[in-house]
Amino acid sequence: MSENSETVAPQRFSTELRARTRGDHAQAQQLPYVDAMLAGKLSRAGYAEMVAQQYFAYSVLEQAAQVMRTDPIGRRFVLPELDRAPALAEDLAYLLGLDWQDRITPSPATLRYLDRMRAVCFDWPGGFIAHHYTRYLGDLSGGQIIQRCVIRAYDLPGDRGASAYTFPLIKNVKRFKDGYREMLDLLPFDPAQQRRVIEEAIVAYRHNIEVFDDLGRDLPAYLVA
Repeated sequence: MSENSETVAPQRFSTELRARTRGDHAQAQQLPYVDAMLAGKLSRAGYAEMVAQQYFAYSVLEQAAQVMRTDPIGRRFVLPELDRAPALAEDLAYLLGLDWQDRITPSPATLRYLDRMRAVCFDWPGGFIAHHYTRYLGDLSGGQIIQRCVIRAYDLPGDRGASAYTFPLIKNVKRFKDGYREMLDLLPFDPAQQRRVIEEAIVAYRHNIEVFDDLGRDLPAYLVA
């Protein structure tokens, strides 16, 4: 080897995970339903339908977190400050009324998403982490933009109706996200295990895209003049 040769450091796992899922993340942001929501063109009912689908997803993911408490790897990502299901329930009660549970139904795409999480998140820590990363890091990033848009569109008091994007137990979001990515980098996964987690994160993103596609099929009924 030449004395001028340089050893190239391996790419951090968190960096590779982010790079490999960037395309799917960008695709999700460009869907017609998402565009309409960010532009304030959805009716309140149209927005509430998305909140309902998120409630179903987070309920299953947070059930998996309870199981992962006993797993030596998965428990690193059992972070109560990220729990969203209780806040989503409050948002639905505000948007739909106290009988909200009787008024929501998982879409076909959401049912497939829930089945996938049940298949991989309860007994495979890598699967749990892949879906955990996909949901929560998104909420800590682009979710903040969604919150500002819906608060303005529906003239929500404070964050009522959009409280799922508020993380009161996290004082510094950037520091938290940096720490989260460091935890990813410290996982005892070999390259093959890392690839498997990345592939599952891509599956998770695609399930999310399918959920928004389902919502988009009813978009004409949700649009406001």
